Amino acid sequence: MRGVFVLYMTLIAALPVAIMAVAIPVNSYRAQGFDALDCDGPIGVLFFALPALVIYGAGAILLYRDRTRRFHRLAAVCCTIVFCCVGWNAASALRESYATASIEACA
Repeated sequence: MRGVFVLYMTLIAALPVAIMAVAIPVNSYRAQGFDALDCDGPIGVLFFALPALVIYGAGAILLYRDRTRRFHRLAAVCCTIVFCCVGWNAASALRESYATASIEACA
C-alpha cells in the first residue's frame, strides 16, 4: 500500500515536467509566426520529455500490473495518455532537428 502511495505522489510531482514537455514548442520561430529554422536542436524539448517519459512509462506499467482495482486501471490509462503526448512532442522535436533542411543550414 505504501509503494502505491509513493508512486501516485511521484506521478503528481512529475506532472509539471510533463506539462512543460508538451507545452514547449518544437520550433520556437514557427511558434512566433516566422518561417525559419531553429538550430538550437531538440534539447529544449528533450530536457523535460525524457524524465517525463521514464516516469509515466514506468507508472503505466506498474499500475497496469494490478488490474483488479479500477482506480489503478484508470490511472494507468492516464499515464499512457501523458506518455503518448510527451512522446509525440519529443519525436516531433527529433524529426525537426534531423530534417534535411536543418542539417544543411545548421551544420
